[in-house]
Amino acid sequence: MAVKQQETQINDSIRDPEVRVVGANGEQLGIMSSREANKLAEEAGLDLVKISPSAVPPVCKIMDYGKYVFDKAKREKEQRKNQKIVALKEVQLSMTIEQHDIDIKAKNAIKFLQNGDKVKVSIRMSGRQQAYADRGVQTENDFAASLEEYAVIEKPAKVEGRNIIMILAPKNAKK
Repeated sequence: MAVKQQETQINDSIRDPEVRVVGANGEQLGIMSSREANKLAEEAGLDLVKISPSAVPPVCKIMDYGKYVFDKAKREKEQRKNQKIVALKEVQLSMTIEQHDIDIKAKNAIKFLQNGDKVKVSIRMSGRQQAYADRGVQTENDFAASLEEYAVIEKPAKVEGRNIIMILAPKNAKK
């Protein structure tokens, strides 16, 4: 069950017996009853907004609530725009892979790493190959060694059931 985010209390919905009030220009107006603080905000033609409900006493600021909501939404949108989503791309090898095929897979992995994505290198073992899992681990370690200029091993090669999985991360993030 999701917890609903608490709405910001403004004006008459603030019912605390006393609150710490910050003026419109950031100056401290002191501790007073919420009724007095509401009256001050009304005289200034602004809203009384509870900005820190967990403080004792709660902190309220006299400000234009519409502008506050707009600026907050604008900041959140800017943060979402600036964050980089790292994707996890996968390169599948086999226990009996030839060197030319490793080179092609490495070229693809380098492309992914240069885009800033992580690369999951996996080998799916079948039948008798499971008895020789150490050879698969060695194949993945050799693959990682061929990419050491571009990647660091985030999670070393490990046998998980029928699979051998290793995760590589880009060595130097884009600046």
